[in-house]
Amino acid sequence: MDNKKINILISKEQIDERIEVLGAEISKDYVEKKLYILSLLRGSFIYTADLVRQITVPTKIGFMTTSSYGHDEESTGSVNVLNDIPDNIEGFDVLIVDDIVDTGITMDFVISRVKSLGAASVKSCVLLDKPERRKIDLKPDYCCFEIPDLFVVGYGLNYGDYYRNIPYVFNWEE
Repeated sequence: MDNKKINILISKEQIDERIEVLGAEISKDYVEKKLYILSLLRGSFIYTADLVRQITVPTKIGFMTTSSYGHDEESTGSVNVLNDIPDNIEGFDVLIVDDIVDTGITMDFVISRVKSLGAASVKSCVLLDKPERRKIDLKPDYCCFEIPDLFVVGYGLNYGDYYRNIPYVFNWEE
């Protein structure tokens, strides 16, 4: 990968601007609600940190670790829970935050899990939406950017165990 040219798809500045707007929208939508942010690790940790700093309503935050990719570029089609939701979320308005939704399999699985635990409401919030890859009828409630069917990394998204620390979203040109 080192000898390929980087193609920046979404700059740090674009991400920052969109998250500021989205944080204000979420804050408005969750006034007088019992907001619980459920961040799906590992990919969403950077996005979640930036997003919650823009949310102005009281917020409880928890983390769940799922895996459907391993070290590949394609989803395996099944979801493994590595670390489950750490809190009692019954009665909370849960906002599931993830880095990307493509097939929709992981988000659908987590939404079902959250509902089964008695959440008052469940919505999804993603940095990136890749609708061309959808295998499940699912549209994120909040989304920063819709992207074409490209393998992307950076800003929390990884290839293997690397590139999460890059402050923008990119792919490699052939």
